[in-house]
Amino acid sequence: MGEEKQVSIAILGAGGVGRCFLQQCSWILPQYPNVSLVFLSRSNRSLRVPTRDQVLSLDTWEKDLAASTDPAPSPQELLDWFGTTENEIILVDNTSSQDIAAFYPQFLKDQITVVTPNKKAFSSDLDLWKRIVENAYPYNPDAGFLYHEASVGAGLPIISTLKDLLETGDEVQKIEGVFSGTMSFLFNNFAPVEGKGGKWSDEVSKAKDAGYTEPDPRDDLNGVDVARKLVILARMVGLQIESTSAFPVQSLIPTELESCSSGDEFLERLPAFDDEMEKVKAKAEEKGKVVRFVGSIDVARKAVEVGLKEFDKGHAIAGLKGSDNIISFYTKRYGSNPLIVQGAGAGGEVTAMGVSADLIKAIKDVHGWKKVR
Repeated sequence: MGEEKQVSIAILGAGGVGRCFLQQCSWILPQYPNVSLVFLSRSNRSLRVPTRDQVLSLDTWEKDLAASTDPAPSPQELLDWFGTTENEIILVDNTSSQDIAAFYPQFLKDQITVVTPNKKAFSSDLDLWKRIVENAYPYNPDAGFLYHEASVGAGLPIISTLKDLLETGDEVQKIEGVFSGTMSFLFNNFAPVEGKGGKWSDEVSKAKDAGYTEPDPRDDLNGVDVARKLVILARMVGLQIESTSAFPVQSLIPTELESCSSGDEFLERLPAFDDEMEKVKAKAEEKGKVVRFVGSIDVARKAVEVGLKEFDKGHAIAGLKGSDNIISFYTKRYGSNPLIVQGAGAGGEVTAMGVSADLIKAIKDVHGWKKVR
């Protein structure tokens, strides 16, 4: 047997998901003695190994990064630094940076494997999506591997399930589900299958206090996060979706509150609009149904939609608990009985788990990579 490949890991983003991921790495990386952490950065500073025979400590990374005076490099500077090693490189991008995402094609083209939960890389400009795919293995046999399971559904196997369906020749006809842990929590409490539920503004405040929303809840209520995930899946099944503005996306932000100067002001004024959401709930209840915020892709019609929809109380989507996500794949093989993936779809730990699982796959694939640089 030949000498085992040395693999260098570079991690961008050390807060939120990044912090949870680094904690998980402290358990994962010791299992792979030929894999080492060589670079770590957050928005305003970075940490790298002084020499290539050294590694960064997963025990003291937070203190070491805080003490560093090195600024975070540009994507091109990072690429140039990667070029100084003969090791295989896996770049883990835990940021939501559009600038870094725009550089994925170049990283991949230079045989750098990319692991990321960054939705912007796969849901923004259609041309960028195409260049990312075309510059990744296997479309380019001389390129790096690409993994982005956590870009849809956090740690749930949504991307991998869809890939398996497509690569085994199944015909995906429709994808529908609750793609937001925030929206799931809100509507499961606002319009439960049993009981009355709380006032809309109260439930939004509770969700924020529980950490289920962004600091400004409007970033969840505008529907764009769900729309990004739908764009990713729609492109995977072959639909040429230009952007999130190419299809209907229902916003739950009252027009009068769109210009609020802060999330706090928005929450203060939201109770004045509770009656509007009560009418939506009551309309569904009159039919014996509940309302949920869902996304759907109808492949035959080439139609993508995000917004409120009524469901019978016995429907799987209606019966969700907590902040669970549920995604149903209607395919030729599965017929009217869809393949369903359900579970926690939000939170730093589960999102980091999705990234960590991709990292393990990347390490194994890089080990089996027989190409010579």
